[in-house]
Amino acid sequence: MWVKVCGIRDLVTAQRVCDLGADAIGLNFFAPSPRCVDRSVAHEIAQAIGNSVELVGLFVNHDLTDVLATVADCRFRTVQLHGNETPEYLAELTSQRPDLRLLRAFRIDESGCGAVAEYLVECERLNVRLGGCLIDAHVSGEYGGTGKTAPWDLLADQYDAARWPRLIVAGGLTPANVAEAIRVTRPFGVDVASGVESARGVKDLDLVRKFIVAARAASHVE
Repeated sequence: MWVKVCGIRDLVTAQRVCDLGADAIGLNFFAPSPRCVDRSVAHEIAQAIGNSVELVGLFVNHDLTDVLATVADCRFRTVQLHGNETPEYLAELTSQRPDLRLLRAFRIDESGCGAVAEYLVECERLNVRLGGCLIDAHVSGEYGGTGKTAPWDLLADQYDAARWPRLIVAGGLTPANVAEAIRVTRPFGVDVASGVESARGVKDLDLVRKFIVAARAASHVE
């Protein structure tokens, strides 16, 4: 089970989360978010962490030139797009950095995965290959980190795991419910931010540890 802890804002926390066994850490560059990290700090984290875990740069409706500059500065190999970026935007990013692994976030509600299917068809037409689809809960006007869970049963029923990119479940996950999310959706990975915090944007390392332990244990349950 691939486990990503998102919204890391300082080097000490990044190192501790890595020591606890996370597979990836997310560095959020969305300015309105309480989890936004300064690019100079992100560069410091990237220099210190190296390739010990997967570093993911998270962007929300950023200008493409800004994304490319940040990717180069922090030497990201993985980018997560969490806004309203079009398949054409992804195609342009891929054309300039074909080495990047792209994770596309989608926010869904009870209306289902129809918009996801349409988006992926267009990506296929443009020869955009996604490394994963991160499914979060839809909250009007928000771009994640809300603490609201996605509709897991609906996701399990509608997500076409055989044909679509690897599924990463996000949205309202905590040490207490991550096992159930994994049991229902059978994802490739899970992503957590607010569910392991003692205050908005402040990671609680004990909760991080419990989350990783619970996710790992759940992935081995038949």
